[in-house]
Amino acid sequence: MADALLSILLERLASVVEQQIRDELTLVLGVEAEIQSLTDTLRSVRDVLEDAERRQVKEKSVQGWLERLKDMAYQMDDVVDEWSTAILQLQIEGAENASMSTTKVSSCIPFPCFCLKLVASRRDIALKIKSIKQQLHVIASERTGFNFVSSRSEERLQRLITTSAIDISEVCGRDMDKGTILGHLLGKNCPQKSGLYIVSIVGTGGMGKTTLAQLAYSHTEVKAHFDERIWVCVSDPFEPIRVCRAIVEALQKKPCNLHDLEAVQQEIQTCIAGKKFLLVLDDVCTEDYRLWEQLKNTINCGASGSRVLATTRNESVVKMMRTAYKHPLGELSPEQSWALFHQIAFFEKSREKVEELKAIGEKIADKCKGLPLAIKTLGNLMRLKNNKEEWENILNSEVWQLDEFERDISPTLLLSYYDLPPAIKRCFSFCAVFPKDSVIEIDKLIKLWMAQNYLDSNASKEMEMVGREYFEYLAARSFFQDFEKDGEDNIIRCKMHDIVHSFAQFLTKNECCIMNEEGRTNVSFQKIRHATLIGQQRHPNFVSTYKMKNLRTLLLEFAVVSSIDEALPNLFQHLTCLRVLDLARNLSRKELPKALEKLIHLKYLNLSHCHELRELPEAICDLYNLQTLNIRRCDSLVQLPQAMGKLINLRHLQNFLTITLKGLPKGISRLNSLQTLEKFTVSSDGHNECNIGDLRNLSNLRGELEIRGLQNVENAREAREANLKNKIHIHHLTLVFDPQEETNYVVGALRSYSTNLVLEVKEGPKSVVEALRPHPNLKSLCIRGYGDTEWPGWMMRSSLTQLKNLELSYCSGCLCMPPLGELPVLETIEIKGVERVKHIGGEFLGSSSTIAFPKLKKLTFRNMKEWEKWEVKEEEKRLIMSCLSYLGIHKCPKLEGLPDRVLQRTPLQELIITKSGTLEQRTNRILERMDKKYLISQ
Repeated sequence: MADALLSILLERLASVVEQQIRDELTLVLGVEAEIQSLTDTLRSVRDVLEDAERRQVKEKSVQGWLERLKDMAYQMDDVVDEWSTAILQLQIEGAENASMSTTKVSSCIPFPCFCLKLVASRRDIALKIKSIKQQLHVIASERTGFNFVSSRSEERLQRLITTSAIDISEVCGRDMDKGTILGHLLGKNCPQKSGLYIVSIVGTGGMGKTTLAQLAYSHTEVKAHFDERIWVCVSDPFEPIRVCRAIVEALQKKPCNLHDLEAVQQEIQTCIAGKKFLLVLDDVCTEDYRLWEQLKNTINCGASGSRVLATTRNESVVKMMRTAYKHPLGELSPEQSWALFHQIAFFEKSREKVEELKAIGEKIADKCKGLPLAIKTLGNLMRLKNNKEEWENILNSEVWQLDEFERDISPTLLLSYYDLPPAIKRCFSFCAVFPKDSVIEIDKLIKLWMAQNYLDSNASKEMEMVGREYFEYLAARSFFQDFEKDGEDNIIRCKMHDIVHSFAQFLTKNECCIMNEEGRTNVSFQKIRHATLIGQQRHPNFVSTYKMKNLRTLLLEFAVVSSIDEALPNLFQHLTCLRVLDLARNLSRKELPKALEKLIHLKYLNLSHCHELRELPEAICDLYNLQTLNIRRCDSLVQLPQAMGKLINLRHLQNFLTITLKGLPKGISRLNSLQTLEKFTVSSDGHNECNIGDLRNLSNLRGELEIRGLQNVENAREAREANLKNKIHIHHLTLVFDPQEETNYVVGALRSYSTNLVLEVKEGPKSVVEALRPHPNLKSLCIRGYGDTEWPGWMMRSSLTQLKNLELSYCSGCLCMPPLGELPVLETIEIKGVERVKHIGGEFLGSSSTIAFPKLKKLTFRNMKEWEKWEVKEEEKRLIMSCLSYLGIHKCPKLEGLPDRVLQRTPLQELIITKSGTLEQRTNRILERMDKKYLISQ
């Protein structure tokens, strides 16, 4: 980790010096010699760090030396950050003051007060650099006493391996275990009892208890057998309120807003009363029967045959829960261990290479002692190594002899950790800041890494892309698991195995701290750099937090929204080194204190779900380093500060569902680094707020973009200025025409009654949407509130060849459907509220493709009040909807029937019809004749 810190520091030193020279802003004078000396010393120290980090596990003196080195590196990083920020401030404020001045003055120092600030800043930074250089010299001189071996490994990323969620083919040797567990869950191996039947899987860490539970939980027979299935990660400490709330959220599939235990218990009983349920409690640690009893009494109202499946490392827990059947999970046999290791380690290796490495591999697999996680971790490490010498080095590593670790899994993790490039080591160890069993959002994780400067900003790739590669590199080595993917097979969420998490905490025991509500910790407050505060009480104790002067990350994880309003100004005053501040769901105040301006290093600020927040202070615009601002679901926020254009490093403005935020300040159009802008509202006030043309310069936008207020666009020329057709990285686009003002209808009426009245009338929606033609790379499109009678030409020409998902909502003026059948990869369509359409026929299928809707899987119609007929003519010889598995018809009262071609010649598996007059009865009669009883009709 120290290696990564020094590497980052060297890059940043070079970058800020280059910036000062390039821009001719001599902010810090006369430090060239100091910086060169400092750089040389840092490089010489870095050359021995690989040896030092290996030796620190056994040698406490080396560990202490590395701790002092890291403290110094953090101090230096703060100084470099101040230096870089001061240069930005000089550029921005100097330019602004110069433009405000009525007389010609120096653009470098326009006003005396600004001059005094710069002089003070120069002197302060220069003194800090000199002090750190002296400290580093002392630390560097001490290294000679340790006789470190000098080496410098290349920081090359090896070929990445595709990762996947739980792969059944990689679960070796557990078939009998799975069969036994299934037998007890399904009642095959045990008599049905009236009371709660508890099955416990018990075994040491890394044995595969959770994996076995997942296999049982996801089994098709289990899914069919139980009315409700619930999965809860319990962990330590066992808190009945937290576990009960997790159960409610799993049952209702939405956040639980109840915070009183009795109320939550009643909600559970309402949901499961009389139902046969399976509740999985993963990683139960508590031996306190009183805590377990609170949960047990809550779930006793289920139907006969309900089951609780618990995983635990502790035999005492099995007895405390009064388990009906205990299933001990032992080590894999040598044959099973070798089979699993061979499957992973020799993936894509030639037969000759397998023969060369087989004998060494068998010995390595034996060292894993039958632990599946150890085998998988080491197998993924060896998968990337083809050299016999590398395999022998792993087999003969001294790590296997270490007695510092209590768990057998740790040596394999340490070997995999040592094999990581320094920058990726730092990214992994940072994950210790997440509480155990956390669901980690990959997008958020990468933004947090960015905020800590862990991603190479000088690389040819964007930081976000580098972060994704780092994550996949770690995932391929089993540092993450339980992957959740999107429709494009990208991992969006994951977890860490609890042993891997404990290993990360071991690596960062003096830096990362997870504090409970009492604020207890055994670590020196001055050394803590990253902290997560977890609490249940309404008034957590923040006094401990104030002492963490060097804190860089503060995450709040309160289960109950806490009243921190009084604490916030003090937090901002004390924690001035913060790079990351996550206050999501934890504010009840209407505005942030002005002391926010103290956080000059801040790069990540999360204010999402702060429902009372009405405005952000102008001071936020002085946080020039800010990269990510998350204000999602701040549904009382009325405006953003006018000076937002000063945030020139802002890359992600996450503003989804800010329903009261009507417009965006003009300055946002100057943020050329902006990649995420989830919602762009076209304002009717074109002077202080953005109009559609202000999208023009935001060429780096990517991902999702929702454009609202399109009724405020005057004409097609203005819409073309947005330049959507060249924004190749926007893959998900939503175009929204909000309800028209009443005055527009008055103008329309006056125009129809008078031929002499001269009015300035806006162009119609069709010309505006025509000018907003997106790039062909678009994968998802939603159009809402479109009022013209005809669809734009780019929809009629079927130019969106990559489109997978389409929604057309409340396009009340349209009289027919566009030729969507010609779109080659379209998978889902939802059409709702297109109320004037009466007939859907051949135009819907299109005419140019050999198969109409070749990839369509899901088709839904809603609120089509005038729709009477859906026809596919018999002379239509083409295949249609050859992949269709779901068809939904909702609130279409006049629809007479469904095409026979759709019912008879598509692989339809699910048909849902609701509130659609006699359509359901007619369709049921047709299905009976076709013997299609597997279709569902409601």
